[in-house]
Amino acid sequence: MKAGTKLLRAMSAAALSSTVLAVSAVSLQMVDIPAAHAQAVSNIQVQGNTRVDAETVRNLTQITPGQNVSAAQIDAAVTRLFATGLFSDVRISRSGGTLVVQVDENQIVNEVLFQGNRRLQTEQLEATVQTSSRSAYNASTAQADVEAIRAAYSRTGRSDAVVSVQTVPVEGNRVNVVFEINEGDRTRIEQINFVGNNAFGDGRLKEVISLRETGLFGFLQRSDIYDEDRLRADEEALRRFYYNRGFADFRIVSSVAELDAEQNQYFVTITVDEGERYSFGNIAIDSTVAGIDAQSLNDELETQAGSTYSAEKVEDTLVNLTNAVAAQGYAFAQVTPRGNRDFATNTISIDYVIDEGPRAYIERIEVRGNTKTRDYVIRREFDVSEGDAFNQVLVQRARQRLEALRFFERVNVSTAPGSQPDRVIVVVQVVEQATGEFSVGGGYSTGGENAGPVAEVSVTERNFLGRGQFVRVSAGFGEDSSNYSLAFTEPYFLGRRLAAGFDLYRSENSSQSYDIERLGGSLRIAAPITEDVTAQLAYNYKQETFGDNTGVQLFEPRNPGDPLVPVLDNGNPLFSTCGTPNPAAYRDQFGNVVDFNGRPVTSPNFTRSPIINDAICDSPYSTSSISYALTYNTLDNQNDPRDGLFLQAGQEIAGIGGDAQFLRSTGRGSFFSLLSEEYDIVSQLSAGGGNVTALGDDLRVFDNFFRGQDIVRGFEYQGIGPRQNGVAIGGENFVNASAEVTFPLPLISRDLGFRGAAFADAGSLWGFDNAGGYQDIVGDDFALRASAGVGLIWASPFGPLRVNYAIPLAEEDFDETQEFSFGISSRF
Repeated sequence: MKAGTKLLRAMSAAALSSTVLAVSAVSLQMVDIPAAHAQAVSNIQVQGNTRVDAETVRNLTQITPGQNVSAAQIDAAVTRLFATGLFSDVRISRSGGTLVVQVDENQIVNEVLFQGNRRLQTEQLEATVQTSSRSAYNASTAQADVEAIRAAYSRTGRSDAVVSVQTVPVEGNRVNVVFEINEGDRTRIEQINFVGNNAFGDGRLKEVISLRETGLFGFLQRSDIYDEDRLRADEEALRRFYYNRGFADFRIVSSVAELDAEQNQYFVTITVDEGERYSFGNIAIDSTVAGIDAQSLNDELETQAGSTYSAEKVEDTLVNLTNAVAAQGYAFAQVTPRGNRDFATNTISIDYVIDEGPRAYIERIEVRGNTKTRDYVIRREFDVSEGDAFNQVLVQRARQRLEALRFFERVNVSTAPGSQPDRVIVVVQVVEQATGEFSVGGGYSTGGENAGPVAEVSVTERNFLGRGQFVRVSAGFGEDSSNYSLAFTEPYFLGRRLAAGFDLYRSENSSQSYDIERLGGSLRIAAPITEDVTAQLAYNYKQETFGDNTGVQLFEPRNPGDPLVPVLDNGNPLFSTCGTPNPAAYRDQFGNVVDFNGRPVTSPNFTRSPIINDAICDSPYSTSSISYALTYNTLDNQNDPRDGLFLQAGQEIAGIGGDAQFLRSTGRGSFFSLLSEEYDIVSQLSAGGGNVTALGDDLRVFDNFFRGQDIVRGFEYQGIGPRQNGVAIGGENFVNASAEVTFPLPLISRDLGFRGAAFADAGSLWGFDNAGGYQDIVGDDFALRASAGVGLIWASPFGPLRVNYAIPLAEEDFDETQEFSFGISSRF
C-alpha cells in the first residue's frame, strides 16, 4: 500500500511538473508575441522609386532606425504613403533588422485631354475635374472625374451623356489622360404634375417654380432641363409661396423625377399637402428686457390681425423689431415669434417676445464657393461684420439680399463654433450662376412717323468682373431711326449702399417733318431710405441737332386752288432754308405733289407747322438739367408683378447752363393685386400726370410733353394734344389713368408665356403758351380722351411682346387714332 501511495505521489508530482512547464511555456509565448511584432529596425531600405527620393519615402513612414516597430505601425506607414497619391502600390516587409519599403510610383499626368465635347467648352471641363497636368495619376480620382463630367452634362440637360477615361503612355513614365465623351441628346422635362393641390391649380404653381416643361421654343431656353438642385430650390419656392398665402401647415410629401430612357424625357411629380388656410389672430409684443417699451414698437409691426397669414410679414416684423431695439442700444436683444394656432377659427396669434439673448460675437464671415464674385461683394450684403454682436435675424436677411442679386443659384448661410465659447463663425456657401446676357430682339414700332420694324442687340453683365457692377451696351435700329447706349452702375459707391452710375446715348430719327440727332448722358446716384423707398439724384445733359429734311426745290400755289409752281428768288429757284417760309409740298420730276420725304400729298395747301420750323432753326440746342425723384416700390416681381405698389414722383430743373430753362414735374403710380390666386388673374390700376413750366424765356416746343398711345391706347404716337397745321406741337400738362386685367389664356400652356388682357384708358394732353402769336393752333384746352380694348402679351425669348386692339371712346376731330398696335413694351 505504501508502494502504491508512493507511485500515486510520483504521478501527481509529474503531472504538476507538466502543468507548470506548460503554463511556463504559454507564458513564454505570450512574452515572445509582442517581441516578435515590435522588433528593432536597424535600417530602412526603399525599392522601386524612380522620381520620389528615398529619403522622402523614409520620412513619410515616420519610422526611424533603432526604433521598435510593431505591425500596427507598419500598417500606419503604408496608409500614409498611399495618402500622398504618389504611389499605386506600397508593400513593407522585414528582412532581419532591415525594413524593406517596396513602392510602385504613380505615373505623372503629362496632359489632360477631352474628346467629343461640343456643348461644354474644354475650359469648363478642366474646372470640373480634379486630374491635372504635372500631378500624379490616380485611377480612383480619374473615375471620380468621369462622374463629375457626367453630372456637368446632366445639368445642361444631357443625362444620357456617356463618359470614359483612358491613359496613353508617353516617355518619362508619364501619361496623357483622355476623357472620351459622347454628349448624347438633351434630356428635357416633358411634363410637370402636381398632386394634392386644391387651392391653386397646376398652372399657377408652375409659375412659382423655375423648372419648365418643354415648349414650342424649347430650343431657346434652358429652364426645361432637369436639375436635382433646381428641384430642391423649387421645393423651397413652393413652401414660401404657400407660407406667404396663409398655408402655415403646408408640406411637400414628395418630389420625384422619372426618366423615360426610351424617349429621353423626364416626368416630374410633386405631391403636396396644403393644410388649412390661416389668418393672423391677436398680435402682441412682450419684452423681458428692462428699458425696452414694447408699446413704442407697435409701428414696426408688419403683421395685422385679420389679414392672411404670411411668413414673409413675420420675417419683416422680426427685422424691424431687431433693428429698432439695436438702435436703442440693446445689441444682444433677441426677438422670437411665438405662434398660437386656433384650429377652430383657423387663426394664428403671434407674440413677439424680446429677450436678452446670449452674448455671442461674430469671429469672422467665411465665404465659400465663389470663383468669380469677389468676397467683398458678398460681405457687404451683411448689416453685421466681424466683431459685431451675432444676430440670426440680420444674418438671414443678408441671405435674402444675396439671393436677390441673382448672382447665385443657391445661397446657404450657416454657423460654426468659433475659437472661444462666445465666438461664432458665419459660413456663407454659394453656387454661382451665369450673370451675362446677350440679347437680340425685334418687333414692330407703331411710333407714328417712325412706324416700322425695329431690332435691338444688347450685351448685359450684372456682375462685371465679379465686382457686382452692372454694365449694358445696346444698339437699336429701325426703318428711320438708330440708337446706341451704354449704362454702368456701381451698387455700392464709396463703400456705402449708394447706387451710382452713368448713361451715354446717341440717337437719330428721321420723320416726315424733320430729322433729329440727340447726343447726351447723365450722372446719377440713388440711395435707399428704407427697404421700399429710394431717393434718386441725377445730372443730365443732351444736345439736339435738327435738320428740316427739306433739301429740295420749293413749290407753292400762286392762288388758292392753282397748280404748284416754283418759288423764285430774283429769277432763281429757291430751296428750303431756315427763315424761309416753307410750304411742305412740291412737285417732283414726275409731276406728282409730294412732301419732303417724297410721299404723295393729297392737299397741295398742306404746310408744316411754323412752330416746329422755328424750333428747328434753333439747332443745335442743348439742355443741362438736374433731376431728382422718390420711388416707393413693394412689387413682388419687377418683371411680372402680381402684387404690390409702385409710386414715383420727381422733377427736372433745366437751366444749369445750356439753352433750355424749365421745370418739369412728373408722377406715376401702379397698384397690382391678384383677383384670383387659383386662376392667376391680376388687376392693375395706374395713374400719372405731369407739368412743364418755363423758367425764363418762352418754353420751346420740343420741351413740351408729347403723348399718345403711351397713355391712351387707340391713338397714334403723338396722336393727342395741341396741333398746328395737323402737326403735333406737344402740351404743357398731361394726366392719365388706366385699369387693366391680365389672365392666362385658356387651352394654351402657360409655359408658352402667353397672357390675355382687357383694359380701359383715359387721359388728356393740353396747354400751350402761345406767346409768339402763332395761328391755327387747336387742342390746347383740356379734353378727355378714352378708349377700351384687349391685348395679347407674350413673354417671348426675345423680350416682352404685346399686341393691343383699342377702340377710342372719346376723341377730338383733329386726333390721330390707331386701333391696332404692336411692339416690344412693358407697362407700369
